[in-house]
Formats: sequence, C-alpha cells, structure tokens
Amino acid sequence: MGLPGHRRTSSDKRRRAAQHGLTVSAATTCQKCGKTIRPHRACAFCGTYRGRQVINVDKRASRASTKKKK
Repeated sequence: MGLPGHRRTSSDKRRRAAQHGLTVSAATTCQKCGKTIRPHRACAFCGTYRGRQVINVDKRASRASTKKKK
C-alpha cells in the first residue's frame, strides 16, 4: 500500500487552486442585428458571420420544429 509522499503546504494548495478561477467570457455584438454573440462565431439569431450569411436560420428553425414533432 502506498504512503503519502510529502505534506501539501498551504501555498501549494493555493497555487493549485488559483488555476481553477473562472474567467469572464468575452462578448461582441452582431454587425447586422445587434444581438450579443460570442466572438468568432456565427450569430444564431440572424445567421451572419463577418457580414456574410452563413446559416440559413429559417431552414434551421423548420428543421428543429419537425424534429420536436417526432
């Protein structure tokens, strides 16, 4: 059976716990609709990314509604 190696000092515990702190996630606004979105991601509301339409929101909504019916 293994034995404990060395005692964990209070500074060791605090140094390890310092890595677990939460960070505030960044947010930007959509250029087209003005909604708050995460950076470098397409807007889920209007489907644009950097001024281009990349997601067909109407098609996605209809797909989700048919999926719920099943």
